[in-house]
Amino acid sequence: MKLNSILLQIFTLLFVTSFSSYAQENYVSEAWSPDKGDGTYKNPIIHADYSDPDICRAGDDFYMTSSSFNSVPALPILHSKDLVNWELVNYAVKEFPSSYFDIPQHGNGVWAPCFRYHDGMFYIYWGDPDRGIYMVQTDDPKGEWSAPVLVKKAYGNIDSSPLWDDDGKVYLVHAFAHSRAGVKSLLQVVELSKDGSQIMDKGTIVFDGHKDHPTIEGPKFYKRNGYYYIFAPAGGVPTGWQLILRSKNVYGPYEEKIVLAQGDTPINGPHQGGWVELDNGENWFVHFQDKGAYGRIVHLQPVEWIDDWPVMGNDKDGDGTGEPFLIHKKPKLSGNGVINPVESDEFESTEQGLQWQWNATPKNGFYSLKAKPGMLKLNALALPEMANNLWMAPNIILQKFPAEEFSNTIKLDVSNLKDGEESGLIVFGMDYAAIAVRKSGEGYSIVQNVCKQADQNKAEATVASEKTDKTTIWLKLDVKKDALVTFSYSLDGKSFKPLGDTFTAKEGKWVGAKTGLYSKRSSSSGLSGYSLIDWFRVK
Repeated sequence: MKLNSILLQIFTLLFVTSFSSYAQENYVSEAWSPDKGDGTYKNPIIHADYSDPDICRAGDDFYMTSSSFNSVPALPILHSKDLVNWELVNYAVKEFPSSYFDIPQHGNGVWAPCFRYHDGMFYIYWGDPDRGIYMVQTDDPKGEWSAPVLVKKAYGNIDSSPLWDDDGKVYLVHAFAHSRAGVKSLLQVVELSKDGSQIMDKGTIVFDGHKDHPTIEGPKFYKRNGYYYIFAPAGGVPTGWQLILRSKNVYGPYEEKIVLAQGDTPINGPHQGGWVELDNGENWFVHFQDKGAYGRIVHLQPVEWIDDWPVMGNDKDGDGTGEPFLIHKKPKLSGNGVINPVESDEFESTEQGLQWQWNATPKNGFYSLKAKPGMLKLNALALPEMANNLWMAPNIILQKFPAEEFSNTIKLDVSNLKDGEESGLIVFGMDYAAIAVRKSGEGYSIVQNVCKQADQNKAEATVASEKTDKTTIWLKLDVKKDALVTFSYSLDGKSFKPLGDTFTAKEGKWVGAKTGLYSKRSSSSGLSGYSLIDWFRVK
């Protein structure tokens, strides 16, 4: 009996340890998980702002990236075994080698990347509308990536996608940003060097969408059954459709066909994405839907090839143009169980969690995860010169909205703030609102700040305030349908009291609204104080 008892204890310990390890690795969101557990999934597969998604396959592994614009680190890397359950595993660009991203580049930076796997190497190409087309590469997407290489120096060249042809030649298709290049609705093909690192010619315009497919953009280059294909959305982000171009010649002329549109569904757009083919013959396409303040969220559609044209989604009338599925059978892949991108953070690691990105390149003085183990130390920094609000503050740490409805709660220690400093929880976009604790000569106050037209440098206003003598305070925000946000606080971590007005979240520049943390001060002189965040929890 004694031996059996010992064995039972050992088994229990091993089971708990194994389960605990699995639970940490396989994070399941309390806000949004697409896997319905019955062999089906619901769209979106990621209810977060992974704008302009593209995917590639390497054996049994699938990888996805997306636009990151001004946020640093840049180019998120997501991994999946079944195309439904995704995990955020890395960033291709941890920091940029130039000072360009030292100040927030709202709406600029990293646009519409293309993820490719070729001859044992992974590549990501993207367009920076102000500088040109870049590329990074690696042999392990979860490891280190090369420094960015400027493949084509240009102004207004965006949305680039490479193609390695059967004869060893390498091509790249890209679009144009009207705001810089003065033209749009055109697609151009250029030849690249064998290693894909530089252009070899001036390029050839292969498609003009002005007549029937205005604002054609986001092209992805493929080759199948002797045809060159360009998958490209047209008609504008919130209202457009998926267009397929095909030709036997890389330079055209290209035939055209609309293969996916909104139809009778609530999925507007549907906009650009990427295609993969499985060993079992299944084909799938990821794309995004523009959902305003929630950003550009990711959907997954089945694909059938009919007469060498891809038909995406649900083609109810058989005309070759499908509409998005809201629920569908999962791909026939073994998978790795239910797993979602991590949102909550207990700040137990000395490395920044992958769910976080900064408004610009982070500096040593912004924060520390080592000064007070188990907590995020967030230093209070002054706003940039001439700034009336936080829009151009680089030291805001943010993450994406994870669902249509969710809550964020933090445990905050403000005992080290100095007069004129504040720290808190923010919903950030072109309008923003925050609940924070402010230190002044009279003590502490819990405040709600609101800023309308932050991107126009309008002044922030304090619309509600409650005095307190506590220095450990719990702050909370709740996001409901239609991006309506309410704020509350607690002095004991149990009972929460509402503060201020309901706020309607607003998207940022080409991105959805975000939530996160900040600390600021009213003066740039003297040593700054700081706040300590014990945890950030998403429900």
